[in-house]
This record gives sequence, C-alpha cells and structure tokens, in this order.
Amino acid sequence: MPLEVKIPPMGESISTGILAKWHVKNGDAVKKDQPLFELETDKITSEGTAEAAGTIALKVEAGAEVKIGQVVASIEAGAAAAAPAAAPAPADKKASAAPFPKTASKPPFAPGSPAVRRIAEETGVNPADVAGTGKAGRVTKGDMLSAAEKPAVPATPAPAPVAAAKPSAPAAASGERQTRRKMTPLRQKIAERLVSAQHSAALLTTFNEVDMSPVMALRSKYQEEFVKKNGLKLGFMSFFVKAVVHALREVPSINTQIDGDTLVQNHYYDIGVAVSTDKGLMVPVIRNCDTLGMAGIEKAITDSATRAREGKITLADFEGGVFTITNGGTFGSLLSTPIINPPQSAILGMHAINDRPVAIAGQVVIRPMMYVALTYDHRLIDGREAVSFLVKVKQEIEDPARLLLGL
Repeated sequence: MPLEVKIPPMGESISTGILAKWHVKNGDAVKKDQPLFELETDKITSEGTAEAAGTIALKVEAGAEVKIGQVVASIEAGAAAAAPAAAPAPADKKASAAPFPKTASKPPFAPGSPAVRRIAEETGVNPADVAGTGKAGRVTKGDMLSAAEKPAVPATPAPAPVAAAKPSAPAAASGERQTRRKMTPLRQKIAERLVSAQHSAALLTTFNEVDMSPVMALRSKYQEEFVKKNGLKLGFMSFFVKAVVHALREVPSINTQIDGDTLVQNHYYDIGVAVSTDKGLMVPVIRNCDTLGMAGIEKAITDSATRAREGKITLADFEGGVFTITNGGTFGSLLSTPIINPPQSAILGMHAINDRPVAIAGQVVIRPMMYVALTYDHRLIDGREAVSFLVKVKQEIEDPARLLLGL
C-alpha cells in the first residue's frame, strides 16, 4: 500500500502554506529522509522529507496552496527504490549537462538545502565534491561558500558561463520590462507586522556612536585561542548581546511590554538576533543570554542562522523574545531607524564600522566607529530611559572588560 506524503504540522497558529518547490519529479526514486518539497508559511519556510524509500507520485503542483495534513504525494516501495545508484536515470542525464557534472569517483549527490542548491547554480560548485560539515556529513551553505572561494584547479577547464544559470537570465533574455510574482506567505506576514508596528506604536529612534577599537583589539588578541577551543570565531554580535543584557538590567523599563492596558515586566533575557535569508528577514531567539558565555552565544547564533537559511528553523525558535538586535552593517549600512518586533518595545540597530576622526583628550585621532540606533515605543519608554540604555551599551562595548566582570 502506498505511503502518503502529507504536509506536516507546523504549530497551532499555522493551518495553510504554499508548496513552493518540489525537489523531486513525478516517478523519481527517493530515499528515506531525502528532502522532497519546500513549504512556505506566513512564519517559517521548511522542508518535507521522505519517511520511506520508493517511487514517488506527485499529487500537487508547485506553487499550490496546501493545508496542514493534506496529502501531496505518495511513495510506492518497489524495484525503483532498490535500483543501484549508478544506474542511469533521466535526472542523471540532466545533471550531467549542468554546470557541475558529477565525477566518476563520487555517487550522485542528494538534493541539499535551498541555499546549497542556489549557490551550486550560481557558482558551478558541485555539492558532491564538497566535504560536508553538517549533520551526518551534509553539505551546508558555509561549506559551499568556502568551496566557492577556493581558486579553481588549473587542469580543469572552466564550465560554461555560470551567469547563464542565474534565475534573472530568462527574464532579461526575453526582453520583458516587468515580471510579476505573488508574494510568499512569509513576505506577506513580514509586511503586515511592519505596518502594524508603525500604526500601533509611538516609535522614536535615538542614536549614539561607539568606538569599536577595544573590542577589535580583544578579538584580535584572543581569536586564535578562541577558535581552537570552541571551533568557531568570536564575532561582534556576542559582545552586543552581552551589552544589551547588562543594559536591560540597568534600565528595566526597556524590558517591558504592553498587553492591552497592562504593563508586563520581563525578568528574563531571551534576545532575538535578526537573520537575513532568501525568504526574508527572520528573528530567531537566543535563550537565557544572561547565563551564556561568549562561546555559548556565538554557537547559538551560528546554529540559529544556519537553520533559518536552510529552512530547518521551527516556530518555537521565534517565540518569547524580549528584545531584538539587527545588524545592517553586514550590508554596509551606515545609519538606519529599525522597526520594533511586536510585542517587544525596543530594537537595537548595529551599522558598518568605518574609520573616522574623533576628538579624544583634546586630540583628533582616527578610530573605527559604529553608529548604533535604538528604536523604542514612546508609549511606555521615555527619552531619558532610551538614551540611558544606549549609553550603557556604548560603555560596555568601549570597555569590554566590564562585560567579563558583570559591571
């Protein structure tokens, strides 16, 4: 009897979604746990996997709206599932014409995450030739980016122009002046929340600037030892997360939310860190930041960002945050006014680090400076409290020893 492939439950508040993409074709042989489809909802994007091996029959087209629990395909166990991996199949023939042909020494690669496939299409790097560092040896986005940065082997001729494989090429080649596509549920929800925040809160932004040289010097001095001990780099975000926790303790009104006509004072420190993905901005929450060290925060941020970009994030990862940090500086932003993430009452915006002349002890010196912005809900946070909070963050970053001593 065929095994039904159903849309899995995504949380009590999610009842429908868009089956955005099939990773397999009708009649393909699939393996157990192989990614089958990509599902987009108004909160998260996730992948559906095969619960058994066999031959798949698709029942729903890509782009269709589906309900939780709806049957979208069936898997029939049979000879096709047991066929040797080396046996030629239509999918293999198509792959041999792709910018990254399979080598005879490696088996055909299984479909990876959406981010991995996109990088493969854009760079020509074959995921089958990349050593995976993910769970069970799975190739991650970071693995692909690292492989793409390596110089090509001279003896291997360069493939046909990779640019031709980019999604934007067909529209440009057709000469069309416009293309139209429906907003995804996630993008619609982001738009709805941003407009709601603008209309329902009294938003105000205050600014300051931070001398990043003390943190940069500390990172430079201990980076090598930190990497050896923890297996990942020490970034700027962990310093700002710790600084925010200290500032929230100093100015508790920032850690307050409005619930109708009631003020809710939070006594915990779950901080949301904004992550840019192909599907839009996501804000996974790092739990109990007051109890985590720098390494713990860095690991939590890296794990959340990776799962968000690979469609492995869950609804629970977004719930319960009391404050958000967003870093537009990674894209070169010099200054911005971020919008709060309801029901939170404030958000910190980080920006690009640029060398600028500043006056210190009566002398003009060049220092790596960053503008920081705090947008807050003026209905419950006064300007004095907002400025005090931002000054506290500035003090912690400019004297990082305070973070270690809890001052």
